[in-house]
Amino acid sequence: MNDQTPDRYVTFMGIACDTNADRLCEMLAARMAGNDSRWVAYFETKLAENARMGHDRLRFIGAQVNALMSFFEEEDDAEALALLWHIEHHCL
Repeated sequence: MNDQTPDRYVTFMGIACDTNADRLCEMLAARMAGNDSRWVAYFETKLAENARMGHDRLRFIGAQVNALMSFFEEEDDAEALALLWHIEHHCL
């Protein structure tokens, strides 16, 4: 990394991006449990891929913003949508 490339973990200091990403993933897991939505299998696959590649939850959310938005809209989960919006606009 050169001196001109910001480190996302330094530039996000004080914003609690990792904590918010953890919280959103917990909300996702809770919504997926016992759910027969077509999104459940999709997210199970993507979460396994994310773990296999050693990526963090913030990267997962960044890669899945649109899918997460669709799922939380389908579930009418305003709290998760608000948190997703916050993460998207302040952490990604």
